[in-house]
Amino acid sequence: MIAKVDLSQAVWVKSELSNGTNNCLQVAFVDGVVALRDSKDVGDPEAQVLVLSEDDYRAFTGAIQKGQGNLLLP
Repeated sequence: MIAKVDLSQAVWVKSELSNGTNNCLQVAFVDGVVALRDSKDVGDPEAQVLVLSEDDYRAFTGAIQKGQGNLLLP
């Protein structure tokens, strides 16, 4: 289990393909974990943030890079 992570200094990024919209997934790499949030939630103190280990994030993104299409929406 990942303990609560301080995200107050997190640097959030999103895909350059988002074209400046706020309907994107944002990611931040903080204290050895990866945090994910919806860009619509920026500034919302009640917003949900998913926190993954770096290993889990690498496994997920690596599988997508290798073409494991069943991880993507049809």
